[in-house]
Amino acid sequence: MNLFYAPGIAPSTDLYTFDKEESRHIVKSLRQKNGDILFLTDGSGNWFEAKIISADPKHTQIKIISVTRKKRRPYRIHIAMAPTKSNERFEWFLEKAVEIGIDEITPLLTRYSERKKINLTRYEKIIVSAMKQSLQVYKPKLHELTKFEKFISQDFEQSQKYIAYCQAKQSLPEVFQNQQKILIMIGPEGGFSKEEVQKAKANGFLTLNISPNRLRTETAGLVALMRAHLLYEKLPENKQ
Repeated sequence: MNLFYAPGIAPSTDLYTFDKEESRHIVKSLRQKNGDILFLTDGSGNWFEAKIISADPKHTQIKIISVTRKKRRPYRIHIAMAPTKSNERFEWFLEKAVEIGIDEITPLLTRYSERKKINLTRYEKIIVSAMKQSLQVYKPKLHELTKFEKFISQDFEQSQKYIAYCQAKQSLPEVFQNQQKILIMIGPEGGFSKEEVQKAKANGFLTLNISPNRLRTETAGLVALMRAHLLYEKLPENKQ
């Protein structure tokens, strides 16, 4: 099954036309033709079933058959992470984090950041591709590169807030709070400075030890993400 992303579609849409890039993929790569059934999402929780009425490689048109609203999981996970010096490693993190399940991603600019410029357009494409590959109907929100001080001063709507710090004594299971939103900050290869940790604590962040092992930045991000999922899934109210 292939899932297509149609950001401009709405539940009330009857006919929809794909752009040139997606149309070419549908007709040339997937060899879809008139009458074939496609599945698509708006990235906001709606799952569409549609039939091709014009298989044109420049502007394929479809007719919507049905729309189903998919329920969102009851908790939200936000990872804020300093992009790695190797852009490929950060892109790998984005792809895997979306496949696992993440709601928000914020690239952080910290004192020891090794990458100070990012390509948001490319990152968005990676996120959309991973969303489609994993058949998800909610597109994670990608924020712009944000300075550390500006980020920690924001209001995160009652989220439980953590900063990963190698000298922290407690792990996520030990400090986990029963709130439906969690935010975890992951530093660059050099970690957060002591001053940054103190500033974060002053803004309500708790220090957190991700692992007894020394992890690469992107690995730490995925470990934190997986552990958050596991803890939430153990809560009675989140069990199916």
